[in-house]
Amino acid sequence: MIVLCGMAFIGGTFGGVMSTQLLSPRPVEAQKPNGVNAEEFLLLDAKGKARAGLGLDANGEVGLVLKSKDGNRTLTLSPDERSVIKLVERGGRIVWEVP
Repeated sequence: MIVLCGMAFIGGTFGGVMSTQLLSPRPVEAQKPNGVNAEEFLLLDAKGKARAGLGLDANGEVGLVLKSKDGNRTLTLSPDERSVIKLVERGGRIVWEVP
């Protein structure tokens, strides 16, 4: 009986150690332990409305977009665009831009 209890204890301990080694989740190789990878980041206000975004468009171009509280103006920063910095009103009229 003592031998059976001893074997059960050793088997349980061995199985527990092996399961943590074999079944533990592995980190994604492309992601650093202290980093976050994504194609887009959105900053939402209390109502859930997107006020800022950092991401890639369909062509793989990077950009930062900031929207005014009332949504009437949008400031964009994109090194891939002809105008690197642009302030646009709701109707699409460019208020200010820097090449």
